[in-house]
Amino acid sequence: MSLIVPDFDESVIVRSVEAEVVGRAPTSIQLLADSNATGGALSTQRVTLSDGADGARPHHHGNSVEMFYLLDGTAQLLSGDQVVTAERGDLVIVPPGLPHAFAAAPESDADILIVITPGVERFEYFRHLERIAYGKVPPESLLDVQELYDTYFLQSAAWDGRR
Repeated sequence: MSLIVPDFDESVIVRSVEAEVVGRAPTSIQLLADSNATGGALSTQRVTLSDGADGARPHHHGNSVEMFYLLDGTAQLLSGDQVVTAERGDLVIVPPGLPHAFAAAPESDADILIVITPGVERFEYFRHLERIAYGKVPPESLLDVQELYDTYFLQSAAWDGRR
């Protein structure tokens, strides 16, 4: 087991009104703190999904733990081969290598705080997703940056069967 020793010495303070937001309803992502701001300790964002919207397709991270905290609403999360329903106040932590995905539950909204540790520079990843959503780059362009963002896409019969 390796220990990540963060390399920063001042508190990171992010004002909600100053945080960049990518996307728009039904899926928006508020970029809160990237790995470079936390000395590699973590990266975090807030994802808001409305009316059953998809968040992330099935994937895994080779080196990072991902934490999902439901600020409000109801979400479905893939955890391995299991799809769990999480509600306001619930916490799901996914270890490295475990397939996972998330979305608002059908006919529901979800407001999710996501933390990835150790941190990976993720802000540009979310900007890339926005460019895909607006048709500026093709979806398969994500395959070229999987290693850069420690995000490896996969198929999940359990997820596809529920979504």
